[in-house]
Amino acid sequence: MAKNMRIGYLTRYSKEEAEWACRNGFRSLQLLIWPGDPLDPSIASEREIGEVFEHLSGLDIEVSALGYYPNHLAPDPKERGEANDHLLRLMEMAAKMNVPVVGTFAGRDPEKSVEENIPDFKDVFTPIADKAETLGVKIGFENCPMFKNHPFRGINIAFTPNAWDLMFEAVPSKAIGLEYDPSHLVCQMIDYIEVIHEYGDRIVHVHAKDAEVIPWKLRRNGIFEKGTFRHRTPGFGDVDWKKVVSALAEIGYRGNLDIEGLHDEVFKDDREREGLLLSLKHLDQFVVHEYR
Repeated sequence: MAKNMRIGYLTRYSKEEAEWACRNGFRSLQLLIWPGDPLDPSIASEREIGEVFEHLSGLDIEVSALGYYPNHLAPDPKERGEANDHLLRLMEMAAKMNVPVVGTFAGRDPEKSVEENIPDFKDVFTPIADKAETLGVKIGFENCPMFKNHPFRGINIAFTPNAWDLMFEAVPSKAIGLEYDPSHLVCQMIDYIEVIHEYGDRIVHVHAKDAEVIPWKLRRNGIFEKGTFRHRTPGFGDVDWKKVVSALAEIGYRGNLDIEGLHDEVFKDDREREGLLLSLKHLDQFVVHEYR
């Protein structure tokens, strides 16, 4: 029987968080693990990590991906090396725990164009992709520009289809792909459905995050002015999730939808869980549950 899509969210692990997720109908988590976090494999023992995964399995929660989002192409060699090394440790952890994907950023030297970053991207990710192939895991680059507004200098080149083409030409390994997030495409006025059909064989994980256009600000200031768009939790923005799920099914995606609910201006802080529950209710109508 083919695996059905599950709905979850991006979070750091804690026993309390996992049990709240289970009680409220989530059956997937993407675990965010930064250096120094309790699940950092350079700190946690294999036994401790194994106990976490046993706990999640007992709750019928699938870890669909690990997550770590630094600048892998940072111009500072120390920062770059530390980021690359932690990614490699997470890839090894994913392989041991049967987690199929590690989500991350491609990185960027912010003072260089996308094209000028490609040689460094090739140097950094060719050996990482080779290691991923050996381990049997995928690397998913989230398509977030990570712009810091004026001037537009981001830390992630993987934000447009043209950039993806350059990346996949430079490192053709099928071990690298996309962590598809439609919200960033909405914010760039890119067709978020056509992207699924064009790059379906590269989509290895999906972030369920929404965005809404503020029409009067768009008409007045265009897409580059701060405030023209804002990120929302799924169901409260402009993304048509029925069409997204339909397109994902059409291209054969068998992974999960993990809500990235950290950026909504309304459902934030002590209301973040409220937003997660409302998004689950919205997304739930588009999936069939193998666990019910």
